[in-house]
Amino acid sequence: MGQCHCSFSPRSAHPNVCAVQKLIGTNRKYFTNCKQWYQRKICGKSTVISYECCPGYEKVPGEKGCPAALPLSNIYETLGVVGSSTTQLYSDRSNLRPEIEGPGSFTIFAPSNEAWAALSAETLDSLVSNVNIELLNALRYHMVDKRVLTDDLKHGTTLNSMYQNLPIQIHHYPNGIVTVNCARLLKADHHATNGVVHVIDKVIATTTNTIQQVIETEDSLETLRTAVAASDLSSLLESEGQYTLLAPTNEAFEKIPRETLNRILGDPEALRGECWFIESAMCAEAIIAGLTMETLEGTTLDVGCSGEELTLNGKPIIANKDVLATNGVVHFVNELLIPDSAKTVFELAQESEVSKSTDLFRQAGLSSHLTGSERVTLLAPVNSVFKDGLPVIDSNMRNLLLNHIVKDQLSSKYLYHGQKLQTLGDKELRVFVYRNNLCIENACIAAHDKRGRFGTLFSVDKMLTPPTGSVMDVLKADHRFSTLVAAIQSAGLTEILNRPGTFTVFAPTNEAFQAMPQGEFSKLHGNAKELANILKFHVADEILVSGAVNALVRLKSMQGDKLEVSMKNNVIHINKEPVAESDIMATNGVIYAVNSVLQPQASRPQERGDEPADPALEIFKQASALSKVKEKNLSLMKENSGGL
Repeated sequence: MGQCHCSFSPRSAHPNVCAVQKLIGTNRKYFTNCKQWYQRKICGKSTVISYECCPGYEKVPGEKGCPAALPLSNIYETLGVVGSSTTQLYSDRSNLRPEIEGPGSFTIFAPSNEAWAALSAETLDSLVSNVNIELLNALRYHMVDKRVLTDDLKHGTTLNSMYQNLPIQIHHYPNGIVTVNCARLLKADHHATNGVVHVIDKVIATTTNTIQQVIETEDSLETLRTAVAASDLSSLLESEGQYTLLAPTNEAFEKIPRETLNRILGDPEALRGECWFIESAMCAEAIIAGLTMETLEGTTLDVGCSGEELTLNGKPIIANKDVLATNGVVHFVNELLIPDSAKTVFELAQESEVSKSTDLFRQAGLSSHLTGSERVTLLAPVNSVFKDGLPVIDSNMRNLLLNHIVKDQLSSKYLYHGQKLQTLGDKELRVFVYRNNLCIENACIAAHDKRGRFGTLFSVDKMLTPPTGSVMDVLKADHRFSTLVAAIQSAGLTEILNRPGTFTVFAPTNEAFQAMPQGEFSKLHGNAKELANILKFHVADEILVSGAVNALVRLKSMQGDKLEVSMKNNVIHINKEPVAESDIMATNGVIYAVNSVLQPQASRPQERGDEPADPALEIFKQASALSKVKEKNLSLMKENSGGL
C-alpha cells in the first residue's frame, strides 16, 4: 500500500523500501499501516517485519534501498511481475490478453496464484473448461474501466465492474485493510502503462442476492428463515445499505433446550434479538484483533480472531464467513448466543453472580414470577451473601423473597431519590441515591442491570429488610432498646420519632446505658431538657444506610453537632465507635444499634467548645435552611393551587 514512514529500522528510511508484516508460519503478508505494526500480532499470531522493494522499483548492487525504477509495462506483463501469473495465464486463455495489452485505462483486482489454487476443483473446472465465456466473464468482473488507486477506494462504496456493470463492494477499514468483495488487497497500486494492478487474496464472484435472499436459499439456515418470517425482519434484511448478519445455523438452534427454543420462536420481539444484525459490513479479513461491535438491538459483541478462525465473544463458533450479499455480508454461526433481551429474569440470574439466589427463589416456589411474561424487577443478592449457606425456606422467608420482586420492569438509571417501589409481597420500598451508591432500602446495587425480555435483574449486596413500622415501633419491639424507649418517652421525643420523616438513629442499647458512669444516667433522667439534648445528638434528619458510607460521611444531628460515620474493616463506626448492628430499617428512617452513649462536644470536658465555626459548614447550613424554606413554599403553592 505504498511506502509507510514508521521507523522500525534504518532500512525503512532507504529509498523505495516498503515494510511488510509477515505472519510467522504462514505465507500471509500484510502491507499494513503503522497502527497495525505497533501491535506486532495478527489474530493472536506473532509477526515479523521484513522489507521489500516498493511496487515498481528494484535493487541495484552496491546501493542502499531500491533506487532503480522499473520501466512501466502493460497490465498483462505487470501481472507476471507482481506474482499473479495464474491470472496472466487465464487472461491469455480467455482472450482477455489483447484488451489488457492494448490502449485504455483499466484497474484489475488480480487474484494471487494461491487464490486460484484455493478454488475447489469443481469450481475451477467449470471456469476453465468453458474457456471463452465463463472465464472471460469471471476475469472481467475483476476489472474496472478506469484507473483506481488505493486512496480512491473509499469505505462502503461500489465500483461498476466490466462484466455487465455488476457492482464490486469496497471496504476501507480504519486499520488500513482494504477489501474488494471481502477479498483483501495484498499488493496495491502497481502501475501499468494502461492502468493499475492490485493483487487480492481471493477469486471474487458476482452477487445478486440480498441478505434476505441468502437466508431463503441456504438449506443450513432453514430455522432462521422461519424465525425471520415470524419476527417481521424480512424488510430490514432486504433494505439498501451495508450490514453484517451473524446468522445462526440449524445446528445452532438445535443446541438449545427445546423449551427455550419454542419460547423464542413464539415471541417475535425475542426473535429480533436472535438476529445479530450490525449496521456496517465487516469482512473477516478486516478483523486482525478483537473489537467490540453493537447489534441493531443494542447487544454488545466481542468479535475477534484466532489464527484462521473468527471468534464471537471469545468462541470460535463462526462456521462459514464472508457470504457476500448486495447489502452486506453474512457469517454463519453454529452456536446460538441468546442476548439478554430475549432471556427470562431467571436465565439472567442463573448466568450471573447471583446464581445462588435462583436456587433460593426456586425452593420458595417463586420461579413462575421469573420465567413468564410478568413485568418484574428482581433484587437478587450476590452469591457472597450466602457464603455460609442458603437460609431455610419457611413462610417468613417466602414473604421476604416476594419483597425482593418489584412490580414493573425497571432500569436503575431512571430511579430517583425518594421513589417508592411496590413489591409482589405488597410492601413499599424506598430508593436512596447517594454519591457513590444507589440503594433500595438497605440493599445497594452491586452490578450493572441485566435487562431481559420481560424483567430486569438488579444484583444487590445484601438481603433486603423491608421496614416493619416507624422508628418508635421498631425500638419498642426490640428488647435491647427498652431503656432507650423509656428515655425517649421521658424526654418528650416519642411524637417526633413516630411521625413521617427521614431519620438516621444511632440507638444506644441497654448495655450502653449500663456502661455510663454511676449516677450520670439518673442525673440525665431528672433533667428532661438535657436528656432530650443527648438523645437528639443520636438522631440525624436524613437516611444514611451502610452502603452509602465509603470512607467518611458527616451528618448534622438534631442537637446541632456533627456526627462522623465511617467504614473500617467492613464495620460502620459512629464517632469512631463501632456499631453493633447496621441497617435496621423503619418506615421513617434507619436504626444503628450502638453499645455506647454518644456525647456531644459541649459535654466532653477534654474538648474546647470555643473553636471558631467552620465557614464552609456555615455556608452549608445556610444553603440547607434556604432549601427547606423553598421546599416549604413550594408545598404551600401546591396546596393553594388545589394540587394541580
